[in-house]
Amino acid sequence: MIINSQTEIELGSRYLIEVEPRFSEALQITGPLPLRRRAEGFAALLDMIVSQQVSVAAAESIWLRLKNAGYIEAEALLNCRDEELRECGLSRQKVSYVKALATANLDYFALRDYSDEVLISCLTKIRGIGRWTAEIYGIFSLGRSDMFSAGDLALQESTKTLFELAQRPTEKELRLIAEPWRPWRAVAARLLWSYYREVKNREGIR
Repeated sequence: MIINSQTEIELGSRYLIEVEPRFSEALQITGPLPLRRRAEGFAALLDMIVSQQVSVAAAESIWLRLKNAGYIEAEALLNCRDEELRECGLSRQKVSYVKALATANLDYFALRDYSDEVLISCLTKIRGIGRWTAEIYGIFSLGRSDMFSAGDLALQESTKTLFELAQRPTEKELRLIAEPWRPWRAVAARLLWSYYREVKNREGIR
């Protein structure tokens, strides 16, 4: 299922409460969950690469500088010098990543029809795109209702807190924990990110 409106968010929320009562407790703290749909395409994926392994504030600052410099389109990225991207706040490694994306020539319309695993396989062939980035693109840009980024540290920490676990679950452990939440794991992710923001007073994801 594709999440296109608040209606799907509410449907998924009701389902999650039925299969896991602790989600009801979390929703009382977070309030209604946001839709958080993003645009598709090159700029969206570029934004997600920028957001890798940096704080939300740092990602927003770098993105604003790239946008103001006109470097959020593939052609512009290919025609600029690495030093210009470094001045916008990208590390040398990130510069190589965004250049790799610019040369990938992805068919963004075709991505809509791929299964979740084929989508991940396609995107992770590009240098600098790992499973986390591919899953975030699937969740927010494509609206996949059952994608879940178990490698996300904020989701792991939020799950630890909500379920009163002794330690933060690993990616493998969190995938097992999340199995009963199908087919609405992307709504569960939204809830856990919102819960993380409330209880930790920190943004879990941009």
